Order: sequence, then structure tokens, then C-alpha cells
Amino acid sequence: MSDDSAEREQGARFLPKFDASGLLTGVVTHAVTGDVLMVAFMDAQALEKTRETGLAHFHSRSRGRLWMKGETSGHVLRVQDILVDCDQDALVLRCLPEGPACHTGAVSCFYRKLDGAVLVSSAEAQ
Repeated sequence: MSDDSAEREQGARFLPKFDASGLLTGVVTHAVTGDVLMVAFMDAQALEKTRETGLAHFHSRSRGRLWMKGETSGHVLRVQDILVDCDQDALVLRCLPEGPACHTGAVSCFYRKLDGAVLVSSAEAQ
């Protein structure tokens, strides 16, 4: 294991490992229930704004710019904790949502379950 890898995987310093596109994965969970709400990408600017404001910011690949979750809907995500995976290339943002997390109006972007070859709503799948 290289010194960089050892520091990143076992050290106390935050050394985010962005991919070749300058992104890392951000998994958003509900801070109270633990439910997965959404997955988005973060660049260095989004990570900085998230840490600075306490509101979840991401990099929109389709728009090619920084966006704050809820900037148009008002359904912001208030970040309570940021968990960092072992090699620092993915984050879990534990958040308190102020409204639905999904652009469709669903509480979570993960509102369907794969049942064989068919998607069924999570409520139907239970």
C-alpha cells in the first residue's frame, strides 16, 4: 500500500478522491430513518458549498454546473453528517429533507422495486 493510499484509507485527513471527471458519488440518506433518498455527483465546488452552507449541493452533469438541491422547489436537504467511505471516493450525506427528495414528487428517488422484469412501486412491493 502506497503512503497516499495508507493516509487516505487509515489516516485522519480528509483527502477526497475525485474520478477522472472530477466527481465523486454522493448517496443521500434520511438522517432519522436511514432510508436512501437519492444519489448524485459532487465535484470539489459542490463539496465545498455543502460543507460551507449545511445544505446539499451537487454537480449537475446535464446542466454542467453546480446546483443546490431544492434551489427551485424549495425542497432542500439539510446535511446532518457526512460519512466518508474507506478510499474517500464516495460520501453518504445524512440529511433532513424539507419536502420530497425526488424531482417526481416522491419522497425518495428509489420509489420502485424490480420484481422480475417489472418495476413496481415500493408500496406495492411490500
